[in-house]
Amino acid sequence: MADIISHPPMDQLQDLEYCIDSNPPWAETIILAFQNYIVMLGTSVMIPSVLVPAMGGTDELAISKMDVCRDGPTPSILLGDKARVIQTLLFVAGINTLLQALFGTRLPAVVGGSYAYVVPIAYIIRDTSLQRITDGHERFIQTMRAIQGALIVASSIQIILGYSQVWGLFSRFFSPLGMAPVVGLVGLGLFQRGFPALGNCVEIGIPMLLLVIGLSQYLKHVRLSRSFPIFERFPVLICIAFVWIYAIILTASGAYREKRLITQNSCRTDRANLISTAPWFKFPYPLQWGPPTFSAGHSFAMMSAVLVSMVESTGAYKAASRLAIATPPPAYVLSRGIGWQGIGILLDGLFGTGTGSTVSVENVGLLGLTRVGSRRVVQISAGFMIFFSILGKFGAVFASIPFSIFAALYCVLFGLVASVGLSFLQFTNMNSMRNLIITGLSLFLGISIPQFFNEYWNPAHNGLVHTHAGWFNAFLNAIFSSPATVGLIVAVLLDNTLEVERSKKDRGMPWWVKFRTFRGDNRNEEFYTLPFNLNRFFPPT
Repeated sequence: MADIISHPPMDQLQDLEYCIDSNPPWAETIILAFQNYIVMLGTSVMIPSVLVPAMGGTDELAISKMDVCRDGPTPSILLGDKARVIQTLLFVAGINTLLQALFGTRLPAVVGGSYAYVVPIAYIIRDTSLQRITDGHERFIQTMRAIQGALIVASSIQIILGYSQVWGLFSRFFSPLGMAPVVGLVGLGLFQRGFPALGNCVEIGIPMLLLVIGLSQYLKHVRLSRSFPIFERFPVLICIAFVWIYAIILTASGAYREKRLITQNSCRTDRANLISTAPWFKFPYPLQWGPPTFSAGHSFAMMSAVLVSMVESTGAYKAASRLAIATPPPAYVLSRGIGWQGIGILLDGLFGTGTGSTVSVENVGLLGLTRVGSRRVVQISAGFMIFFSILGKFGAVFASIPFSIFAALYCVLFGLVASVGLSFLQFTNMNSMRNLIITGLSLFLGISIPQFFNEYWNPAHNGLVHTHAGWFNAFLNAIFSSPATVGLIVAVLLDNTLEVERSKKDRGMPWWVKFRTFRGDNRNEEFYTLPFNLNRFFPPT
């Protein structure tokens, strides 16, 4: 029978070039880090592009009210709100990524802005006390302060659940069977950011998608030198360079002059208004928008997004560990990472990024696409985020890449993360009807329920849940609009209530149980030990 099974289950992937603690040559590492920075720009630009105008902000230079100085009243120039928010988001993302890679899970995971926060932020934007402000820029500032206050309070959820090890204790209810649909939905649940967004500009998106697949898969063995597979290592940079130039030519030739507004925004390279409004040099600092304002309703609504980002990040950490040839993070390490992610959300609130943080799913997928799971690459990419956020004009050049180009990348990267999730099923018995029902129901409801909620949700309305308590509406709408969260609820509930004792082996627990504790597997120490000998002060459990 053993001879028939040609692909037995494997703890770690073998088809990668560099694992979590092995590093490519320095020149290759720096280029790979820049590639990681480019990939995370799509989400970092899109979220402020959606939220800032709704907050009353602008993406253009504006003249402020007259400032009184010694020579009399003079107008002052205000930088574009959208450009400043993007800069701040990138700056804090660099700090959070570095903290997570050094002291959190220590996995090669980029921490950036999250779409999970859009629902509660939309609730804050619609607050009547803010909507009464007639001046657009003043309303933007007051709304930003309200979002900051909500993020600061809500961050305590992850900080407490992480550092108290409560999330780690809850993770003991996880199994390979329960995690497979959750990790799968972390990728599949983002399908709206893929081809539907690509379809807004097919003349750019389709060539980008075909080029990425062609270079990374069909030409991956082509080597310009004896030992360097350039198309496998840098498919994103190469493809973006060619398609971006193509998009610039189409824009300059007037190809989109008579097109719909959504097509122009998705295709044109001159629509973002980032280069003209970004400063040459701007150092983001805490409370740059003024002191945060606090509201119980805003904070409770924001807690839903914090819970969602915790679930989505847990799935992303599981995928990242597999793509970095590491063991699944044990409960102690997972809690440590969630705790540091809570610190990251606190920093989001202090600096005013306009949204909260989570693990960037696209960057997790990039680990598999390039076959490089090196921690050092991600640490250096954090340096690029901080550097280009301070030198605004240079960062704005890259941030003006049309979103359809990123959407084409997402089709590949999100799909890859989803398949990593499904790979956990190799440790379970998929000839068991119990396991088939749990897996199928978790995946189906994880896609179907959020789609139902999203059909009813609109930034101008309450969504499917519409009681008189706006914070309660935002809370439930955010929770049930997240595929990974719905998948976790269904999978963990069913997996821990249906024939539990009789199904331990079928669930994959004999393989999984050794990764529950830090000392359960000798390899954990190699992958997850804190740097600078800090384990002496924070001994793992």
